[in-house]
Amino acid sequence: MQIFIDTADTKELKAAFDTGLVDGCTTNPSLIAKAGRDFKEVIAEICEMTTGPVSAEVASTEADMMLKEGKRLAQIADNVVVKLPLTWAGLKTCKTLTEEGIKTNVTLCFTPNQAWLAAKAGATYISPFIGRLDDLGLDGMELIHDIRQIYDNYGYETKILAASIRSASHCIEAAKAGADVSTIPPKVFNALLNHVLTDKGLADFVKDWEGTGQTIL
Repeated sequence: MQIFIDTADTKELKAAFDTGLVDGCTTNPSLIAKAGRDFKEVIAEICEMTTGPVSAEVASTEADMMLKEGKRLAQIADNVVVKLPLTWAGLKTCKTLTEEGIKTNVTLCFTPNQAWLAAKAGATYISPFIGRLDDLGLDGMELIHDIRQIYDNYGYETKILAASIRSASHCIEAAKAGADVSTIPPKVFNALLNHVLTDKGLADFVKDWEGTGQTIL
């Protein structure tokens, strides 16, 4: 399963990309607003950090304007993926952009039916929101399982991008459910590595090694 980082903070992204373990990035209007910078400038800077996919979302809700914005975003860099809302206008735009060779990420998916329609529209990625479903007392991970089954049944090539990830356990469950990608906030990405026994074991090894008085170099 690939790892994307869900942020528009370029400092956090640089640290994540420097690990060599991150495959791409997703952004949204809320993250851009939080960054407090020019939208196109931020996207261009992120695209220079990685050759992987970088999702940049349209701002309009009407199909004609979505199409114009999507084409403009795609001009920023070859690795831009145009992010579109899961509405009829968004799906119409998705189909047109896909036919023109522009990659798309259909976002705000909460049902298998929505995911099915996005695949039929030719979406490169579908973004089911796990955490937001969990917040309502539903099982967000069940949605990943359902989408995986539908896509496998009919050979849809749309990739499942697990979004609204809230914890390290969400990442593992998404991987077990067959998601192709998890897009993860920096805080959760950093937590993937953490375990108290790893920290304790390393401290013991360092202490014992120092006791030998030896050096490897």
